[in-house]
Amino acid sequence: MKNLLVILFALIASIAFGQTKDVVDIAIGSKDHTTLVAAVKAADLVATLKGKGPFTVFAPTNAAFDKLPAGTVENLLKPENKEQLAKILTYHVVSGNLDVAAVVAAIKAGKGKAVLTTVSGGKLTGTLDGTKVKLTDESGNSAYVVVADLKGSNGVVHVIDGVVLPK
Repeated sequence: MKNLLVILFALIASIAFGQTKDVVDIAIGSKDHTTLVAAVKAADLVATLKGKGPFTVFAPTNAAFDKLPAGTVENLLKPENKEQLAKILTYHVVSGNLDVAAVVAAIKAGKGKAVLTTVSGGKLTGTLDGTKVKLTDESGNSAYVVVADLKGSNGVVHVIDGVVLPK
């Protein structure tokens, strides 16, 4: 009985802790998102993304950033490229709290595609590739949602395997 109570307490505590983490805290807590976190800090977007929201964040992994041409990330992190970096990062954010079920429902309602307007004003097109949600940017580059529905206090994070870029 004591073990059951300990497990129950731990489960309740983990649920409560998860609800107090915002979308930035979720990324900070992930060893696979150190590049994204560094970029968010360099673009001065931490305070914005810790705001009320709700935000839907499509968060590229470190491996996704590594797929970009050599030197791209280092160049974007320079202070003189802060505006361009902010535009790229906000292209990965959609207003609202769209869990994967909502994204899939929008794709199905759109007869196979859903056009999402990003915070930067650009468009991402969501489609299904089998059972996977695929995001395609305005230049035709694609990324897949590899982990969905990391829920935070001000939105939801979906981990993606590529960096999508605005035009």
